[in-house]
Formats: sequence, structure tokens, C-alpha cells
Amino acid sequence: MAQNQAKWRAVLVGCGGISRAWLNALQGRTDVEIVGMVDLVPELAEARRQEFALGDVPVGTDQVRMIKDTGAQVVFDCTVPAAHPTVTLTALKLGCHVLGEKPLAPTMAEAQRMAAAAAEHDRTYAVIQNRRYMNSIIQYRDMVQAPALGKLSTVAATFFLGPRFGGFRAEMDHVLLIDMAIHSFDQARFITGKDPVSVYCHEWNPAGSWYQHGAAAFCIFEMTDDVVFSYNGSWCAEGMNNSWNCDWRSIGTGGSVLWDGEEDIRGELVTGTEGFFRAVEPMAVPPSPELQYTVHGGVINEFLTCLAAGTKPQTVCTDNIRSLAMMLGAVESAETGRQADISW
Repeated sequence: MAQNQAKWRAVLVGCGGISRAWLNALQGRTDVEIVGMVDLVPELAEARRQEFALGDVPVGTDQVRMIKDTGAQVVFDCTVPAAHPTVTLTALKLGCHVLGEKPLAPTMAEAQRMAAAAAEHDRTYAVIQNRRYMNSIIQYRDMVQAPALGKLSTVAATFFLGPRFGGFRAEMDHVLLIDMAIHSFDQARFITGKDPVSVYCHEWNPAGSWYQHGAAAFCIFEMTDDVVFSYNGSWCAEGMNNSWNCDWRSIGTGGSVLWDGEEDIRGELVTGTEGFFRAVEPMAVPPSPELQYTVHGGVINEFLTCLAAGTKPQTVCTDNIRSLAMMLGAVESAETGRQADISW
């Protein structure tokens, strides 16, 4: 149902480092107003309020009280993954729409409860999957799904970075799969238009890792329509780092297309019919769509636009649960040493 709202009243829950990306994206918007900030550590909320010059916006530790006192209609959930179910279910019960950080939930049972609650309360719950909202990924997706590439068979993503976050990431289990690879898995669904069927994952913590657990992983996903997607990543790779958005190769019966995760997109199509190697020619790269809002700003913009129009954003929980299923399947396989079937 469309809601005619001059300005959405939003409470930000969780004022750690990631909240900066949200608040930066919200600056200059006239259709939403931060009316409250909640964090278990009130000093964090106060520091963020001052950093973004939010004036007399109230800060506190009680989400329920903040929503009721401010008359909020939207909750932005920037908390750690373990807190997502409680924050989201509480907000939905109080009649708020929710846009939350990834991953959707720590378990499939919790994710299903959250999706069911959104339906029960007739509210929208969507997830920040900001890699979908880039000009270059849309160009790349259009090349991968172009008829000229033929039947898609193979997609490979590589991810090698060495960030030192500290904080909760340094201590969490399956840190790469849960906190980072979920982005890549969602990108794979976006790029290919396919859904996961099963996965085999080998996970390890490389020598010299500054994480407690699972800073590297290799995953092989079987996707619908016989597409195989592989992910090879490390979060403790020193030197020769690639993009946060991965380095991609997609192969169809008619050629291959590459994307470095930034601006370099290239493809070749087979033109020859004879010879040891068939002749190829460059594949045309489609024009950039030039999105007005990108990454976090793109997700937030679509979320608010859809609330006003009564439509569903592409990262709505009922779709994003499939990307979560890829992550949870990879974790299950890593823990059991066996291939895991994927369902949601």
C-alpha cells in the first residue's frame, strides 16, 4: 500500500562505524528525517550526533521507548549481525518499516520469522546490499545476461584484501563468509539472475591471520540452470589487493566477460567456426546507467521510494533471504566438510 509521507521519521539503531555510511547517504534528503539515535553505548550515539550536526535529536539505549517517543515510522538497523532479529522484530511489531544491515539474520529460522513478521504487520523489511547499486555492476550484469553471450555456464569471483578492523570482526566465527562474502553471493545472484541450489565450501584461517576464525574460503555453488559460481576469497591477504567488489569472470557458450569490480569491463565474443582457438571480437560494453544514488545511497533511495509508491525494493527480505541461504549453506559446508543443499 502506498503511503503519502512528506517526510519519513526514522530512528537509527546502532551507531558504530557503519552508521557513518548511512548518515552520509542520508545527507541532503528531504523525504526522511533522523528523529532518534539508539545504541547500547550512549556515548557512541552522542558522538555520531555531533559528527553529523544533528542538533537536538534525542539519543538513548531503549529502542522501544525511542520509537514511541518520536513517533518513528522507519527504523534503520545498523547493529551487529546477532542483534538484527531483535531490532527488526521489535520495530515491525511497533509498526515501523525496516531497512537493515546485512546479513539478514544469523540463522534461517530467524530470517523466516522476520519475513513472516513483516508480512503479518504489513510492513517492508529490506536489507542493505549496496553492491547492486553501482553503474558498473549494472553494465556487467547486462553483458552477462545478453543473448550474444549464449548460455551462461561459469561465473568466478576472487576477493583478496587485508583490512584490520579490530572490534567484533576480529573475534567472530566465519568472519569472511558472514560479514563480507554475503555481499559477493548477493552480487552473483544479481549478475546471473540465478538462485543457489547447493554449495561446497572449504574455509580456513591462513598463517599470520589477525582474525580469530575463518578469514579465507573457497566456495563452489551450483546455481539454477546449471550455472556454477565459484568464490575464492581472503580477508588477510597482504599486497596485490583487488576491489571490495571482487574481480569477476563470466563464461557463456558465446564468449566471456570480465569485470575488475570497479570501472574496467571487457568482453569477447566468438566469431570464428574453425581453428585450434576460435576467432573472437570485442563485445560492446553498454552505456553506463549513471545512477543518481549509488551504494548505500542507492539502497536507501529505492527503499524510501518504494515505501511511498507501495512497491517492493529489490533487496526486500523475501528475496534477500536467498542470498542469506547461500551464506548459511557455505557455513554449514565449512563446518561439516560436506556439500550442503540450499533452501529458504
